[in-house]
Amino acid sequence: MKNKRFMGIVLAIILLLLIPLIAMQFTTEVNWTAFDFVVAGVLLLGTGLLAELIMRKVKNKNRKIVAIAMLLAVLFLVWAELAVGIFGTPFAGS
Repeated sequence: MKNKRFMGIVLAIILLLLIPLIAMQFTTEVNWTAFDFVVAGVLLLGTGLLAELIMRKVKNKNRKIVAIAMLLAVLFLVWAELAVGIFGTPFAGS
C-alpha cells in the first residue's frame, strides 16, 4: 500500500513536470533548464511526501487541513520566489 501511494506521488509529479516540458515545444515564453526541472521535482516530491506524512500522523481532521494548507502555502511562496522573485532574494536570480 505504501509503495502504491509513493508511486502515485511520483506519477503526479511527472505529469505536472510534463506541462512545462510540452509548453517549451510550442513557445519561447517557457524556458526551463534541466536544473529548473530538478528543483521543481525536488520541491514537488518533498511537498508530496510531507503531505503524506501529515495525512498519516495527524489524527484531527481540522489540524490535518491546516497543516496541509500551510505546507501548500510554503510551496507556493517558494515557487513564486524562484519563478519571479517576489521577495527579491538571491535565489530568484535578482
